[in-house]
Parts: sequence; structure tokens; C-alpha cells
Amino acid sequence: MFKKHPSGLPFLFFTEMWERFGYYLMIGIFVLYMTDSQRGGLSLDRAQASDIFGTFIALVYLTPFIGGLIADRVLGYRVSIVLGGVLMGAGYLLLAIPNNFASFYTSLAIMILGNGFFKPNISVLLGNLYNEERYKELKDTGYNIFYMGINIGALVCNFFAAWLRWNIGWGAAFAAAGIGMFIGVVVFLVGMKHYAHADVVKEKSPDDQFGVGRLLSSVLLPAVATGVLAWMIPGDIFGSDSTDAFLFGSLPVIGFYIWTLRNASVEDKPRIKALLSVYAVVIMFWAIFKQNGTALTTWAEFYTDRAMPTWAKGAATDLKMAQMVSTDTAQYPKYDEQFRTERDADNKIVKIATINPYFKNVPEAERPPQGQEVALISTEIYQSVNPFFVVALTPLIIFAFSWLRKRGKEPTTPGKIWWGLAISALSTLVMVTAVYMCHNGAEKASAWWLVGSYGVITVGELCLSPMGLSMVSKMSPRHLTGLMMGGWQLATSLGNKLSGVLATMWDRYDDKAAFFWVNFALLGLATLALSLMIKWLNRIFREQGLH
Repeated sequence: MFKKHPSGLPFLFFTEMWERFGYYLMIGIFVLYMTDSQRGGLSLDRAQASDIFGTFIALVYLTPFIGGLIADRVLGYRVSIVLGGVLMGAGYLLLAIPNNFASFYTSLAIMILGNGFFKPNISVLLGNLYNEERYKELKDTGYNIFYMGINIGALVCNFFAAWLRWNIGWGAAFAAAGIGMFIGVVVFLVGMKHYAHADVVKEKSPDDQFGVGRLLSSVLLPAVATGVLAWMIPGDIFGSDSTDAFLFGSLPVIGFYIWTLRNASVEDKPRIKALLSVYAVVIMFWAIFKQNGTALTTWAEFYTDRAMPTWAKGAATDLKMAQMVSTDTAQYPKYDEQFRTERDADNKIVKIATINPYFKNVPEAERPPQGQEVALISTEIYQSVNPFFVVALTPLIIFAFSWLRKRGKEPTTPGKIWWGLAISALSTLVMVTAVYMCHNGAEKASAWWLVGSYGVITVGELCLSPMGLSMVSKMSPRHLTGLMMGGWQLATSLGNKLSGVLATMWDRYDDKAAFFWVNFALLGLATLALSLMIKWLNRIFREQGLH
């Protein structure tokens, strides 16, 4: 797989694999932990948990703007990556402290900061390895391979999370995420010599108007100040204080990228304009894609038939990998027909003596006899479906594009991103059909609907996400590579926050099909917008000697 590629690729591949192992382990159980009221979770309601989730994954992708800038001008990429990895590992370990809101929010802040140093700079370092003439044509393939490493980590982590949280507790699962991150740091340090030549701090260009200190004071300080003021405004403009703070706080950062475009040289301006245009439309992709941790986790938890197949039950129960439930009466949260919890005057979840909520939409005739346990697939395991498809389909996608390239028919990078948006839109229609087939949750839906939706959106993801990283590496002006990679992360950040906003509305829809129709409409509009720009983008790529 690594043959013909730079010698540093395997080390970056495994570094990113372990980093994503930790991140996606934490993300896979994050909402489940926040909403859990039975096994030591935080007992938050679903809307509040979705808001925290959306804000966290948004800020995780906003700080790369700062980390990319500092790496470009001051620290270099390798130091930034190590610093970011250590901070994230510490954050996961801190999150393992049980049921403590002070350590909970502190850990999130540390992880957000750490990701800002890690995420954009490992992608830039990878891109720099392919700047040598003999590797340039392999850059898209290199990013596809790198992306497969991300998803191997994301694939296996949820199995560890399921075993640890059911057999030991939430804290053990979060601690495992921290251990995975530190393994990734060690792998990166071992491979240092293979990418030392690609780690060059950029000299200040005559076109740069500000140094790092002035940029941070002119952009970061106004962003923080604007966010704090928006948080303090009485009432909620966009649904919650955190959403108001994030969206208003993002305005100075967005304004900075627009300012960068306006003040760029004649040579750089077309490149930056093309990048910013693509950033704008991919926001909608991330808004839908990132609902795997919120809306789709809720769908898996309450609406999906998670009964373990007979062939897997024996091994899973022996290994303690299954979630065991029975129809015995116990104290559980009181849910309505759409699994919305009820709270008392003290805002505590009302609990009643009833059967396990899993059986609420299972026909009585299909429930097990009282006292008999049923083995269920743990909810977070379904979040391994997407990375499984990535690992399985990446070689096929690489082969398909290689086959088309040899015949002169390979889509351009903007063309691949267009296909990514269009195919992703179709995945939401799979979920619309699932809602209709299970009568809006009155019965359990087959797990194959969720698997099918993940399968379709994975094809879209493989056309869009690694191609986007490759596009930024190829199209960015050399002295702004880290900054423009931070711009890609900013677009992801805005999409992630929008995904949280959309997920907070889940409980407002009595008809869940309407929720997925809204998602389809948003992706459809993004696809249409890129359709209108595609000829212009392709022309810029040709003029810059890129594909």
C-alpha cells in the first residue's frame, strides 16, 4: 500500500490512526454518556447534550485556524503536532474523572486546544511530502491512504468503548482514548527523520500584512470578545447561548479570510477565491455527516432493532461485548412515544417502574419472557459502520479514479467534491424511507436501513473529504498552506456546529421523516451551488496547472 509513496507516509498513517482511535472512541459515546441516567452519566436532556456535542466538535475544528497559523510562522509542523497530541491525550484522561462538571468542561477545553495544533498540521506535513516532483501525481492517492488510516482507528475504537463502558465504566473508556492518543505521539516521534525535510517554518512574505502576534490580536481577540458578548445577550437568537457565542465569535475569523482574499497578490487571489468558494458549500456536508454522533445515535439507540444475530450472540456474550437487557420491571426514565424524557419541577428526569425502554416499540408478542435476557448490539458499534465502509471502499475508489485517470476521464478535484455532495444527499433519503417503513418509530426499524445510509454517505465522503484535503494542499499559496488548511477546518467547524443545531431539533419533530427531508434539502442546495461554480473552478485549476 505504501510502495512508491514517501517514506514518511506510514508513520503519519499510524499516528493519525491512533489519534482518531482516541477521538472517535470519545465521540462515539459522548452523547450516550451525557444523557445516561442509569450508569453514572451526566443525566442531561437530549437537546442539551446535542448542543454541547455540536459546540465541542465545532470548536475542535475552529482552533486549527490558530494552530495552522502558529505552525506556519513560529513552531513548525512537527512541534505543533506533538504539542497537540499531548494536550488531547491529557484531555481524554481528564474526561475519565466521573460525573464532575468542572473536569468535564476543562477536559473539553484542553482537547479543543490540542486538536487545533494537531489536526491541520499533520495534513499539511503529509501534503509537503508530496511536493517533490516524483510524488506529485500520487498526492490524491496519498490522501486516500491517509484517510483510510483515520478510519481504521475509527472502526476499532467503538468495540473497545462498548466493552469498557459495559464492564468497567465510562471512565475506563475515556482513559483508553487517552492511551491511544499517546501511542500516536510515540509513533510520530519515531518517524521524525522521515519528514524533517518537509517541516519548514515559512518566511514572512512581502504580501503578509501582519505578524503572528498582530494577527492573533486582530482576529482571535475580537472573536473571543464577540463570542462572550453574544453569550451574555439576554435570550437566545439562534437557539442557545453556546450557538450564539460560536456563530458571532466566528464572524471575525470569517472576516479575516475575506480580508486575506482582498489583500492577496494577483497571483494568489484566484487560488484563495477558489478555496473559499468550496469551503462555503462543504459546510452543508459536514452539517449532515456529523449527525452520526447525535441524531443517528438516537435512531440507533431507540428506533433500531439491535437484537444480536444468533451466530454472534455466543461469542459476544462470552467476551462481554453485548448489551444485556430483559423485560423485568425496574426504574427507568419515563419516555413518551418518541422517546422524549419527562422532567419534574427540579429539572430531574422522572423515573417510573417499567420494562427496559428498548422494548417500548417492540410488539408485546415479540418480547422475551420475563426474566430472560436479550443480547443487543451496543449503540456505539453502529458508528463503526462508516469507517468500515471507508476501509473497504477506499481501495475501490482509488482503483476507479486510477482507471479513469489512465483513460483521461478522471473527474477534476472540484468534480469529485460535487459527486460527494450529490451522493451524500441520497443517504438522507434512505433514512426517510426507514422512517416510513417503521411507521415513524412505532416499530423497530431494521438495522440495515442505518447501515445502508452510512454506506451511501461513505461513498460521498470518499469523494469529498480526502479530495478536499488534497485540494487545499495543491491550491494553497505556499506561504499560506497552514492557514488555508485551517480554513478547511473552519468550514468543517461551521458545519459541525450546524449539525448540533439541527440535532437539537430532533425532539421537536413528531414526524421524524421531516427531519431527514430537511437534511436532504440542505445538501441539495449545496450541490446546486457547486454545480453553478464547477466550470469556473475547473478553469482556475487548469490555469494553475492543477487537476
